[in-house]
Amino acid sequence: MHVTTTVWVVTLVVTLAALLVDVLVIGRRPHEPSTREVSRHLAFYLSLAVLFGIGIYVVSGPRYAGEFFAGWLTEYSLSIDNLFIFIIIMSRFAVPRELQQTALLVGIILALVFRGVFIAVGAAAINQFSWVFYLFGLFLVWTAVSLAREGAEGDQQYDEPRVVTYVRRHFRVSEQWHGTKLFERINGQRVMTPMFLVILALGVTDLLFALDSIPAIYGLTREPYLVFTANVFALMGLRQLYFLIGGLLQRLVYLAYGLAFLLFFIGVKLILHALHENELPFINGGEHVDWAPEIPIWLSLVTIVATLAVTAVASLVHDRHVRQRQAL
Repeated sequence: MHVTTTVWVVTLVVTLAALLVDVLVIGRRPHEPSTREVSRHLAFYLSLAVLFGIGIYVVSGPRYAGEFFAGWLTEYSLSIDNLFIFIIIMSRFAVPRELQQTALLVGIILALVFRGVFIAVGAAAINQFSWVFYLFGLFLVWTAVSLAREGAEGDQQYDEPRVVTYVRRHFRVSEQWHGTKLFERINGQRVMTPMFLVILALGVTDLLFALDSIPAIYGLTREPYLVFTANVFALMGLRQLYFLIGGLLQRLVYLAYGLAFLLFFIGVKLILHALHENELPFINGGEHVDWAPEIPIWLSLVTIVATLAVTAVASLVHDRHVRQRQAL
């Protein structure tokens, strides 16, 4: 896939413009968005992602379109799982509802920055060292096993990042909220506000999330442009999704298991790909492993869609049974 510098520049400019509009609108009028507002915006971002994928199909063919949709769906599903932690952070810090949009927007901007760095580093490493796929694959398999063991309980757990605890102990932090301000002057002294701690917690969380999401999407496509745009579209509607289905998230009890299966599947796919391009001397004498198959992108896409569908249906059926038992 050939992506010119002009296309990269236009993509970055449009992304920054969209973020700037959000910053200006929310900064001018912090508020808790209505269901109608978030539904309209979420539908807009989803439509943009689908149209972008269709554009990839027209310009570059079905292979790259399939890679984009597979990457986008995977990143979106991982982002939905991340919303559990965002909800817990907002609850722990008792963030006022009208200020949560601002905190989430800053968190999304930080996520884009972190993922942009990881995408660039990952692309450079892959181009230079094919054995990186072994590391990515093993890391995803290990993550999948850990996620499956934690199950639904893992989404309810949140340990405050050490850097946040350090800031609490060594710096003056106001107990009162001061709108969207990160710092405030109280009794002649400059102090941090709770909003600063919230954004710091979201930023650290975003950094940890990137460690999972970037290796996962590189298991579906090796095109940095598709990796970046899939992440952009997955993150763009995340704020609206937070307000729209915040309550529904608690009912997706099998989401962790579905994501664990997807990460395991992609991890195995990466390991098979690494074997196919093997250069490590202690594996098959440094020669390619002929029996290692390449999992086609259409199979990856079908697996992702089927897994998400089964996970959602099973979760809702389970929730229905629980509610019926409680009603008796």
